[in-house]
Amino acid sequence: MATTFLQDAARTLAAEAVAAIESQTSAEVVVAVRRAASDYAHTDARLGAAVAFVMLLVLLFIPQEVHLFAFPPVVLLSYAGGALGSRLLPSLRRALTSRKLQESCVRTAALAAFTELGVSHTSRRTGILVFVSLLERRVEVVTDHGVDPSLMGAEWQDALTQLSAALATSPAPEPFFQALRRLQAPLARALPRLEDDVNELPDMPGAVA
Repeated sequence: MATTFLQDAARTLAAEAVAAIESQTSAEVVVAVRRAASDYAHTDARLGAAVAFVMLLVLLFIPQEVHLFAFPPVVLLSYAGGALGSRLLPSLRRALTSRKLQESCVRTAALAAFTELGVSHTSRRTGILVFVSLLERRVEVVTDHGVDPSLMGAEWQDALTQLSAALATSPAPEPFFQALRRLQAPLARALPRLEDDVNELPDMPGAVA
């Protein structure tokens, strides 16, 4: 069975990639994986309402006579079925949620995790959060004030592009963590590892939320 981001084997891959990056740079890299950046309850509600409306039309226009007392429970069950279907089928929920909203939710969740996980508390302010949200298939990289992307140039941007592409095109974690290692070279050039450098943040990702 293929490894997923939610398994311990993937957490080990993440820790190995982070350790490899930090062996050459003073930056502190933290990986966080979340099932979704938001509950997207409004998407579930919209699908439930659409299914309920279609069922109402069916009840109104089918040739067979339907007692009025049947309308409320059938419509309510249809709503519940549509909402549950959206919740249980990530691909459907993703398709029904606008890309702009997904991007906004992932960015907001990443900024919150940046603080919650202590990435903003490193001594030299060189923390970097690599935030993975599985439902949206998006990765958001948040850097602290001591990390200047402009100093890393096109190589940094190319590495981020490869990271996003790996997550978008494959549900397996192996290509993603291989792409993650591409951050090492630009970080090592802009923020080389110092003699007194200590590992301030854990390499192993925390519990998945």
